[in-house]
Amino acid sequence: MSGEGDVVRATLRWAHSDLRTHRGEALFLVLATAGIVVSLLLATALFGYATNPWQRVFTQAHGAHVWLHTGASADTGKLAELDGVDSVAGPYPTASTTLASRGTRASVELRGTSDRPAVDRPLLTSGHWLDPANPDGVVLESRLARALLAAPGDTLTLPGTHRTLTVLGIADSAEPRYRPGEQPGLVWAPPAAVRDPGGQVIGLRLTDPDDTDYAVQRAVTVLGAGAVSEVSTWKQARAEAQGDNRLLGQVLGLFGLGALVAAGLAVHGAIGTRIRGHLRDISVLKAIGFTPGQVVRVFLLQHLAYALLGAVAAAALIQAVGSRIPGRLGDAVGVWQGLPGHSVALFVVPVGAVLFIGATTGLAAWRAGRVPPVPVPRPAAPLGGRLSAVARQALGLRLPPALVLGWHRAFTRRLRSLATVARLTLPLLLIVVAMSAWTTIDRFDSKPDQIGLPTALTVHTDSGLPDPDARALLEHDPQVAAAYPGVEVAALVPGQTATIALRGLGTHQDPYPYALAEGRPAQGRDEAVAGQGLLDLLDVKVGDWVRMTVGDQPQILHIVGRSIEPENAGRVISTSLDTLRENDPGLGPTLYELRLRPGAQPYEVADRLATAGQGRLDVHAVPNPADGLSPLRGVVVGLIAVLALIGLIELLTAIGGTVRESERDLLALKAIGLSPRQITAITVTSTACTALAAVVLGTALGTPLAHWLIDAQGRSSGIGAGIAQGPSAALLLLFCAAAVTGAAALAAVPASRAAHRRLADTLSAVA
Repeated sequence: MSGEGDVVRATLRWAHSDLRTHRGEALFLVLATAGIVVSLLLATALFGYATNPWQRVFTQAHGAHVWLHTGASADTGKLAELDGVDSVAGPYPTASTTLASRGTRASVELRGTSDRPAVDRPLLTSGHWLDPANPDGVVLESRLARALLAAPGDTLTLPGTHRTLTVLGIADSAEPRYRPGEQPGLVWAPPAAVRDPGGQVIGLRLTDPDDTDYAVQRAVTVLGAGAVSEVSTWKQARAEAQGDNRLLGQVLGLFGLGALVAAGLAVHGAIGTRIRGHLRDISVLKAIGFTPGQVVRVFLLQHLAYALLGAVAAAALIQAVGSRIPGRLGDAVGVWQGLPGHSVALFVVPVGAVLFIGATTGLAAWRAGRVPPVPVPRPAAPLGGRLSAVARQALGLRLPPALVLGWHRAFTRRLRSLATVARLTLPLLLIVVAMSAWTTIDRFDSKPDQIGLPTALTVHTDSGLPDPDARALLEHDPQVAAAYPGVEVAALVPGQTATIALRGLGTHQDPYPYALAEGRPAQGRDEAVAGQGLLDLLDVKVGDWVRMTVGDQPQILHIVGRSIEPENAGRVISTSLDTLRENDPGLGPTLYELRLRPGAQPYEVADRLATAGQGRLDVHAVPNPADGLSPLRGVVVGLIAVLALIGLIELLTAIGGTVRESERDLLALKAIGLSPRQITAITVTSTACTALAAVVLGTALGTPLAHWLIDAQGRSSGIGAGIAQGPSAALLLLFCAAAVTGAAALAAVPASRAAHRRLADTLSAVA
C-alpha cells in the first residue's frame, strides 16, 4: 500500500510541477477546448432551430404537402379523389392586393375562409380567429405581421382605396412565409372581404410525402396546365424556413470540427515535445517504481483534466446564458433548450470533444511509456558537422551567423520540422477561411451589383398607371439612376412538378445589368439567363433550351448565361421584356427595378417615391442576403479567437522545443565566439522561419479552399458559384507579418533567458 501511495504522491507532484512550468499552455488549452465546444454546441442549436420550428408548426397544423394556385373556374373538387391524396384544404378564393400600416407596405394574398380549417390549420400566437360579426377582421401570418409592425386591434389600409381591415389575430403557418418582393404575405379573411377574387388555392395532404412530385404532376394533369398558375410544396417551405440558420450551423460545425482536429494535433505535439525535453525525469519516475502504463496515465489524465475543465465550462456557459445571446443565436439556443434531444446533445458534444483530445493525448503519451529507466546519453556532434551544404555556403558568403544557424535549426530534423509546420498550418489555414467568409459578407454589403443585386428598390405600379407616366415619375427623383421595366410571372417547369419565376426585365435598348458568373448576357431573341437553382431543378446547363408554361402559353428560351440569383433559391430564369412581348404583344410592365446613384439611401428614396405616387406605387427595398447573415460576423470573430489560441499553443510548443535544442548547443555556440544576443537571435530566427513557412502554406492552401467552400455553399443554396471573395493582398500580407512578428516576439524572452544561463547549468542540462 505504501508503494502505491508513493506512486500517487509522485504523480501528483509531477503534475503540479508540470502545471507550474506550463501554466500558459494549460490555460490556452482550457480556453481553446471551451471555444471549440461552444462552437459545436451553437452549431447543434442552430441545426435544431433551423428544422424544428417549421416542423413543429407543420405537425401541429396538420400541414398540406402541396399548394396549387389555380384560376377561379378550375374544377379543384376532382383533386380529393386522386390516389395518394389523404385530405384537402379549400379551395379558397384569393385576391392579390397591398396592405399598409405605419408607413410600411406589403404585397399580400387575401384568402377567403369562414371556418378555421382542419388541414393546414393556422396556429394562433396572439389574438383570436375570424369573427363572422366582423366582416373586415383578418388574421395575419406572423412574418407578415412583423413586417407591417401590426398587432391585434390595429387597422390596415388598402392603398388606392378607402377600405380598411382590422387585425384580429396573428398566426403561424407551414406555408412559404412572406418575403418582400418575392413571396406575398398570407392574410386569412372572411369570404366577403375577398372582393373580385382572381383565383383560388387548394392544399393537398398526401399519404406519402415522398411522392410529392408525382402528386403535383397528376394534379396539374387533371386540372390542365393552363388552369394552374403556381405550385408550392412542403419541401420548398421547409428549405426557406431553415434559410440562413442552417448556413450558420454549417459554418459553426465546420470550424468547430476543424478547430477540434487542430487542438488535438496541438496537444499531440505539445506532449511529444515535452517528452523529449523530460527524458531524464521520466526515467527517474520509472526508477522509483512507475510502470509504463502509469507514466502514460500521468500525461493522459493531466490533459484530459484540462480538456474536461474547458468542456464543462463551455456546456455550463451555453446552458446558463446561451439564450441571452443577442439576435438569432440566442433565439436558436432558447428554442434548442426546449427540444427533446437537448440534454443528450449537451452531454454528447462535450464528451466527444474530450474523448477526441484524449485519443490524441494517448497516442503521444504512449511514447513516454517506452522511455527506458536508464537515460541514454545523446551522441554529441559538433554543430558545424551537422550543417548542410547550403548553410555552409551561406556562412561563406558572410551572412549573419544567427540568421543562417536559425534557419538551419528550424529545418534540421526534416520529419519533426514538417510535423511542426503542419500542426501550425491547420489553425492558420482555418483563419484564412474565416477571413474569406468575412470579406464575402462585406462584398454583399459594399458591392451588391457583383452578387446579383444591381438594383436597390422594386416598385409595383397601379394597373391604371401607364408605362410612360410611371417611368417619368420614377426617373424624376434625382437619386434614381435608372428604372428598368419588367414583369414577373410564375411558370410551370417541364413535367409540371414545380413553379419557377420567369422574369422579363429591361429592353434590348436598355438591358438589365445581370451579374453573370458563366456564359454571356441575353441579347438576341428567345435568349435568357438562369440561376443555379433553376439549372439544378431542370438538370440543364448553359447552352440548353428549356420549355415552360405560363398559364396555357408555352415559352421556349435558350439559356446563354448563368446569373447570380440571391432570390427565390435561384429558381429564376430571366430574359428581356421585349422577348416576352413577342408571345404576348399586349404585355406591359407591372414592376420597375430601380438602380440608385452612389450614396443614395434606399429607404429615403422609397419614402419620396411613395409620397409622389399618391398611392399608385408600392415600393420595396430589394432584400440582401447579407441582412440575414449579420450574426455570422460575430461568429467569425469568435472562431478566429479560438483558432488563434490553438495556434498559440502550437507556437509555444515549438518555442519550447527550440529553446531546449539551443541549451544543448549553448557550449558549442559560445565556443565559436557567438554572443548571448546572437544565440538569442538563432532561436528567434528559427521560430520566425517555422511561423513563416506555416503562414505561407496556410495562406496558399486556405485561399482556394475558402473559395471552394463558399462557392459550394452558393451552389447548394441556389445562388450559384462566383460569390466568394478572398481577403485582399494587403490584408493577407498584414496577417503573415503579424503571425511571423508575433512568433518572434514570443520566442525572444525564453531564448534570451536560455542564452544567458550559466555554463554549470548548461552542463547539468545536457548531462
